[in-house]
Amino acid sequence: MPQKVLIIEDEPAMALGLRDNLEAEGYEVLVSGDGEHGLREAIAKNADLVLLDIMLPKLNGLEVCQRLRAQGFSKPILMLTARGQEIDKVAGLETGADDYITKPFGLRELLARVRAHLRRESRKTTKLETYEFGDVYLDFRKHVAERAGKPIPLSPREFDLLHYLIQNRGEAVTRDELLDSVWGLTNYPITRTVDNHVAKLRQRVDDPGQPRYIITVHKVGYKFLG
Repeated sequence: MPQKVLIIEDEPAMALGLRDNLEAEGYEVLVSGDGEHGLREAIAKNADLVLLDIMLPKLNGLEVCQRLRAQGFSKPILMLTARGQEIDKVAGLETGADDYITKPFGLRELLARVRAHLRRESRKTTKLETYEFGDVYLDFRKHVAERAGKPIPLSPREFDLLHYLIQNRGEAVTRDELLDSVWGLTNYPITRTVDNHVAKLRQRVDDPGQPRYIITVHKVGYKFLG
């Protein structure tokens, strides 16, 4: 069943563009044009994620977010706004929003954040604690890694990166998504940080010359198979 994204946005062109691109990513998309209707839809349709504009008729986005949290809605809420002042960002996060994206934003960045938040949400119910593949044993709770019974010296960041890849095994994840979810970076600087860490991981848990587990997906990122 596709994950459900609710867009609460009163600008028709913006809402249409977001809907088309999210549907192309495989999501089921709902659209509301005002705060009151969006508030009802989020609860009634059990949305998996809400993209919420701040400047809305009837109820503004801050009020919608606050009321959703008060009613027990725990799914990710991403604020969209044309305002960029720090006080607006703080207000949005203090009402319970999970993230804040200022217009105009890059579509690539927005989609990466949507994917990251939905993956984090799914991991809350399926937390990965230990894992084995080939001759590698991992205990993510204790940060223990062994290969053929011998300790592997993985840094905390390498543990986090490997955990994320394994948690999403079988799926291609982008470098931007990894920078967001593992490093906590949202501006996606031009860097080979991800590639360098993957190369080190392959040396320690895979075959660097012919990787079997950490696979490069051309022009996308990486995929874990195992």
